[in-house]
Amino acid sequence: MKEVNELQLPDHVRYTEDHEWARVEGEKTKAGINDYAQDQLGDIVYVELPQAGDSFDKGQQFGTVESVKAVAELYMPVGGTILAVNSALEKSPELVNKDPYGDGWMIEVQPSDAAEFEALMIKDVYLETLKGQA
Repeated sequence: MKEVNELQLPDHVRYTEDHEWARVEGEKTKAGINDYAQDQLGDIVYVELPQAGDSFDKGQQFGTVESVKAVAELYMPVGGTILAVNSALEKSPELVNKDPYGDGWMIEVQPSDAAEFEALMIKDVYLETLKGQA
């Protein structure tokens, strides 16, 4: 397990209390689980994602991730319609462990309300949340 100060927490993404991340890319938002979540779960062996075209509200469960330790629910960082899912995770779920913000992304969303992204935590606030859990 990594110490809090060892975690990769990029400044250009926002964070949820459930340890998902979201990044605005033009009109779309890309999302997945962050470095803390993948580190806590351990080796990820399976990811269940929704279908393109599915719609969810912010905070609603959109899938699950299974590791050698546990199964964890995935929650929408912002509400909207799924535009794409990372199909590479079907054959290579370990991408989430290796590169959670890059090749390990999970969903691309057309957000229904841009203000929901602005309400997510910036890195410093999220770090304080993690330190409070330690």
